Amino acid sequence: MNYRFQNLLGAPYRGGNAIVVNNTLLISPVGNRISVTDLVKSETITLPCQASSNISRIAASPDGVFLLAVDDNSRCLFINLRRRAVLHRIAFKNPVASAKFSPDGSFIAVASGKLVQIWRSPGFKKEFFPFELVKTFANCNDKVTALDWSPDSDYVLAGSKDLTVRLFCLKKLSGSNKPFLFLGHRDIIVGAFFGIEKKTKQVSRVYTVSRDGAIFSWSYTEKDEIPSPGTPEQTMEVEQTSNVKKRKNSDAIIDEETSTLLHTAKWELSKKNFFMQTPAKLTSCDYHRGLEIVVVGFSNGVFGLYQMPDFVCIHLLSISREKITTATFNDLGNWLTFGCARLGQLLVWEWKSESYILKQQGHYFDVNTLAYSPDSQLLATGADDNKIKVWTVSSGFCFVTFSEHTNAVTALHFMASNHCLLSASLDGTVRAWDLFRYRNFRTFTTPSSRQFVSLASDQSGEVICAGTLDSFEIFVWSMKTGRLLDVLSGHEGPVHGLMFSPTSAILASSSWDRSVRLWDVFDGKGSVETFTHTHDVLTVVYRPDGKQLACSTLDGQIHFWDPIDGLLMYTIEGRKDIAGGRLMSDRRSAANSTSGKCFTTLSYSADGNYILAGGSSKYICMYDVADQVLLRRFQITLNLSLDGVLDVLNSKNMTDAGPLNLIDDDNSDVDDGVEKQTRVKSGYDLPGSMPNRGRPIVRTKCLRIAPTGRSWAAATTEGVLVYSMDDNFIFDPTDLDIDVTPEAVEAALNEDQPSRALILSLRLNEDELIKKCIISIAPADIRVVVASVPFKYLNRLIMAFAELLENCPHLEFILRWCQELSKCHGHSIQQNSRNLLPALKSLQKAITRLHQDLGDTCASNEYLLRYLCSTSSKP
Repeated sequence: MNYRFQNLLGAPYRGGNAIVVNNTLLISPVGNRISVTDLVKSETITLPCQASSNISRIAASPDGVFLLAVDDNSRCLFINLRRRAVLHRIAFKNPVASAKFSPDGSFIAVASGKLVQIWRSPGFKKEFFPFELVKTFANCNDKVTALDWSPDSDYVLAGSKDLTVRLFCLKKLSGSNKPFLFLGHRDIIVGAFFGIEKKTKQVSRVYTVSRDGAIFSWSYTEKDEIPSPGTPEQTMEVEQTSNVKKRKNSDAIIDEETSTLLHTAKWELSKKNFFMQTPAKLTSCDYHRGLEIVVVGFSNGVFGLYQMPDFVCIHLLSISREKITTATFNDLGNWLTFGCARLGQLLVWEWKSESYILKQQGHYFDVNTLAYSPDSQLLATGADDNKIKVWTVSSGFCFVTFSEHTNAVTALHFMASNHCLLSASLDGTVRAWDLFRYRNFRTFTTPSSRQFVSLASDQSGEVICAGTLDSFEIFVWSMKTGRLLDVLSGHEGPVHGLMFSPTSAILASSSWDRSVRLWDVFDGKGSVETFTHTHDVLTVVYRPDGKQLACSTLDGQIHFWDPIDGLLMYTIEGRKDIAGGRLMSDRRSAANSTSGKCFTTLSYSADGNYILAGGSSKYICMYDVADQVLLRRFQITLNLSLDGVLDVLNSKNMTDAGPLNLIDDDNSDVDDGVEKQTRVKSGYDLPGSMPNRGRPIVRTKCLRIAPTGRSWAAATTEGVLVYSMDDNFIFDPTDLDIDVTPEAVEAALNEDQPSRALILSLRLNEDELIKKCIISIAPADIRVVVASVPFKYLNRLIMAFAELLENCPHLEFILRWCQELSKCHGHSIQQNSRNLLPALKSLQKAITRLHQDLGDTCASNEYLLRYLCSTSSKP
């Protein structure tokens, strides 16, 4: 029950700007969530907070503590990065194109429509009005697109769509306070930056970058004979201010002169340079003041690195053919971060050594299927972009991508060996992948082309079965030879569900012909049992012990069958549980709509006590199988950018022509601002036939619970959501009475009673106390203590061993515990393997991971010792 959101896989980047905090933390928006990647540890996490729609702009404070995230609806979240908690919220009146913290962290500049607003940065203190508006500059004639702060936090550069850059001063000045204008550009301003003098650390120049690939260098002087490129009124203001300065001699006035120098100085255009990438448009840029280097990205996938102010090209390379939507430096300036929203690509490149620090790319389109490895360390995903990606669950990184399929990948299955992955596709092939050598070592085909939508393998790994979409047949191959062994016929509809029994050689298949069939594949008897239903059967799964079969039907019900006796055991009515979320094109509310209220994917827990179900809804339901009750509903997203999230539409957005969101009144140029990404998905979501203007519809296509039972993953419209079990905040004592207290455990340890202390801690079920008792017991007493532990506490004890193996340095000591436990309670564990299966899988996962790490370390040490011995023997 205590599952919490852990991570989002399958999409490292989807648009907006990416930033680097503290040189090593890469922060990027992914839909309405925020992903944080540690570039040193190679780990990525997703913050648990969600915005109301897709996040378009993010900004971080200079110390890396606070994060500002603004979504497409101009709603802002102020987040504490270290605590991963939302501190404050605010809604801006206009769309936000840029936001930036001042170098001292006390102010936030926000480009809200045509306005430049300066807000005082909130802190940890809870306030009724945490955001205080300090100043508003309303001088721009069009939307503000770029902002930059001076090093002293006194000035702000603002670039606008009116082809100008303005210099604003935060301090109150005597006389007129009109901003200085930098003129001459012929396209929209993309970036504006302050340049500093290395010796004096003072602002000496300004760089302005426009979308047509032009970069202008501006320098200032206090001499009167140099003409100003600004307006005549500004020239008169500068002359009047200089005359006033000559008449003032006090130190206070001199300080004011220094602070207002940039605003009153005469700026001149010193140099014009062009990147020469026509017809491509410049889409992103960044400037590093310490190194005086500019990085620019273009709409054709080319990026350039230039040394300023001499405009010397250091690098000019191509990443892809799609638009680069973000390009930024880290604080040291040695790493460059590039993002491509169209490809879901995120790159971190070290430009001096010309090597990749990070290279991640998500699926282009929705993920169709996923599969856990037997040890729960790996997660494989397949999508409509014909690609298969394998992710490390603990780090959230994709380490291999297979792209040999020529059509959508519809099913995945890990073999028991943990190093072989099977995939089925609509291109008519079933492929086997070697996860050691990262290659396709076997391909299974049919005499005539078929479209495969389901996949299964028996426990021994000798037989591979795949169900078809078009011919309604099940094909059976030999894994060793790749030869087609048999074709199972009998279904009269697409075979969308296929699974072997975990304990026998019986194959279960579900079809849209309203039946579930059991097949004896090895004896060649064909269909041995048929379970008929009143509606189309969408999927079928076996319980881990093989004694129960669950299938979902089109009427929203889940049927549980006894595959041995052929009897219907239970039926769960889930139509009302999964109901929720109204499409923009629907003519009735979500409560009254009957379309799509069914489960398309099911997954049993490791012990078989509960089942997860998902479908074309924003909810994932968890049911208790024995009592047929709904335990919990997980809402997969709160993102209003997706269709099917709201239950009731706002009447303010309803017009005579239909919902306001479905009326296409966008007549702007495609290159104007951020290009809208039209996602092409299968079926009725093809361009030209989209009833909701291409807005993705929230749904769950695949669900899988990890073999350890500690986590589960869901392939949704938002990506692959991973939920893990969190025991930190739940107190669940096993056998509690007045004498079972933490003080009693401490007293037993002090009195040298290790068996009593361990049993008391297991009864209390307090994680820290259990681990403390395990560590404090002497190695010579392990066998006696293990023998005294009752069977009902073994599950909790095994889980403690698994957690200690992952975090504790005493490897041999914990393995000694595991060995003695197997010797003393081996017969009981074997008889009750179903109840202990999640804990045993977790222990197996920890031991396997340690074995791999130790094997790699020992192998590297062996070769190093051989090399040292060979070199030391030479004279």
